[in-house]
Amino acid sequence: MMDVIVMEIRHLHYFMAVYEELHFTKAAEKLGIAQPTLSQQIRVLEDELGMPLFDRIGKKIVVTEAGSLLFSYTSEVLNTLQNVKDSIKDLQALEGGQIRIGIMPSDLDYRITQLVIDFHQKFPKVKLKILASIDIMRQVLENEVDIGIGTNVESDDRLVIIPLCREEYVLTVSKEHPLSNQTVISIAELEDLPMVMYPEGFLGREVVEEAVKKHGFQLHSILETSSVTSIMNLVRANIGVTVQPYPLLQQMNDPTLCSIRISNGAPSRSLSIIYRVDRYVSQATTAMIEQIKDYFKG
Repeated sequence: MMDVIVMEIRHLHYFMAVYEELHFTKAAEKLGIAQPTLSQQIRVLEDELGMPLFDRIGKKIVVTEAGSLLFSYTSEVLNTLQNVKDSIKDLQALEGGQIRIGIMPSDLDYRITQLVIDFHQKFPKVKLKILASIDIMRQVLENEVDIGIGTNVESDDRLVIIPLCREEYVLTVSKEHPLSNQTVISIAELEDLPMVMYPEGFLGREVVEEAVKKHGFQLHSILETSSVTSIMNLVRANIGVTVQPYPLLQQMNDPTLCSIRISNGAPSRSLSIIYRVDRYVSQATTAMIEQIKDYFKG
C-alpha cells in the first residue's frame, strides 16, 4: 500500500526560507527560530519525502533535484493559501485592506498624485503602497506588488495585461535654448544635440535609443542620471536637452520648459496594467484598476 505523505505548512515555510537563503543560520534568523530547530525540521521533511532536499557540502548548501521540484509546487501552494487569506479578508472588510502598486519612478513623481487623492477620497479605509521601480514585471511576478503599471509589456502567460494608452515622446528644452521657438523637429536632427538622459539599461533610455537607431545614429548623451527630477533641473539650466513622454511634460506644466514634437518616427511607449494570472484580485484592487483605466483614458 502506498505511503501517505502529510506535510505541514510550517515545514514548507521552513523549506522556502532555506531555499532562498541557502544558509541554515540566515534562514533561521529570518524565520525567528533556532538554527538546530530548523535543521531538525528540514530533516523531518526529508525523511517524510524519502529524499534529500539539500546537499550539505561543508558550509555550502546546494539544492537537490528533489528540492527544486518541491520548490516549484510549494510556491504555488503558498500563493494559493495567500489568495485564500486575501479573499476571506476581502469578505470581512469589503472596503479595507492594502493595495501595492508598482510604477516607474518618473510617473510616480509627476503623474499619479491626483489618481491617489481621488482613490483615497472614495476608499479611505484602503491603504495604498506605491513602489517605484524600473522593473515592474519582476515586481509583479515575484509578488512584491499586487498590480503594476508597466511599460511596453510583452505577452506573458503568467500575466493579465490590460492596455491603457500609447504615449509619444517629445524633445524637451529650456525656454532659453535656441530651439525653444520650434514646434516640430525631425528625429534625424536629434543626432548632434547634447542630451541629458537616463543611464543605458533604463527603459526610458532604451525606447529613445531604439527609435534613433532606425535612423542610423545613437544619442549624444553628455549627462546621465536615474532621476527624472535631476534630468529636468539640468535641462532647465540649459545644460542639455532631453526626450521624455509628452504627458509627463503636460503634467509638470512648467513654463521654463518647452516641448517640441518629433516627426518621422517619434519614440513612443505603451502603458498597461499588469498582475499575475493566479493572483486573487480584491474588490478594492478591482476598483483601483478601473480608476487607473479612467485616469489614463482621460
